[in-house]
Amino acid sequence: MTNGTATLEPVATPAPAQLLRDLEPGVPIRLCGLNWNDYLGVSNLIGDRPLRTFYSDGEMEILMPSYAHEIWIVVLDTLIKALASELSMPLKGFGTSTFRRDDLEKGLESDRCYYLTNAARVRGKMRLDLGIDPPPDLAVEIEISRSAAKRMPIYAALRVPEVWRFDGETLKVHQLVANGEYLIVERSQYFPYLPIEELVRFVKMQDQLDDTELDAAFRAWVREQIARNWKNS
Repeated sequence: MTNGTATLEPVATPAPAQLLRDLEPGVPIRLCGLNWNDYLGVSNLIGDRPLRTFYSDGEMEILMPSYAHEIWIVVLDTLIKALASELSMPLKGFGTSTFRRDDLEKGLESDRCYYLTNAARVRGKMRLDLGIDPPPDLAVEIEISRSAAKRMPIYAALRVPEVWRFDGETLKVHQLVANGEYLIVERSQYFPYLPIEELVRFVKMQDQLDDTELDAAFRAWVREQIARNWKNS
C-alpha cells in the first residue's frame, strides 16, 4: 500500500491480510493514507467475506458485524419488505452490495439497501454500475458497533436519496436535499404514512417474537391501518 498505516483499535499492524485475520465482531479496522487502487486491492483481498467497508478521502474502514448488529438489520429488513408488500409497492433489495464511483473515488456497502421508485430500472441486473444505473433509493445503517457519520458524505456523493440510521433505540430518517446534504425528517418519502415510532415499536419486539411471528404481527397492523383509510389520515 502507498504510505499507508493500518490501525486495529487499540492495536496497530501494517499487514492487511493479518488485519483481516485479527478482525473481531464489532471492532472496526481503519486504514489511513490509502489511494483508490489500494482500496480496490484490499477489497479484492476481502472478496466475498461478510464485511462492511467504506472508502473516502484516503481512509478505509473494515467492520465485521456483531451478532447484535445482524439481529437488528434482519428485523428491519423483514419489516421493510413486509411494508412494501402490504402496500403493493415495487421493491428490489440488493442486500449489502458494494456501491462505488471510480470517478469520485468513493465506495461502501450498506447494511441493507433497496430500490423502490427505481426498482424497475435494476430488475434482472446481476451487476450495477453507478455511472449508468441509479443509486439505491434507500439505505439502512445499524449503529450498534460504530457510528455511520463518516459514511453519510459518501452516501451524499453517491446521491442516495434516503438513509435510515438505527442505534438500537431510535431510528432517524435522513433525506438528501438540494444542497447535497442530509436533513433529518419525521417520515420517509417512500413510506409517508408510516409513523417511524410505530416501526421502531415493532423492531423492538424482536426479543418477544421470532421473525415469522413479527412479520405476521406487523402485516396485521399495516392492514388495519390501510382499512382505517391510512393514506388519508
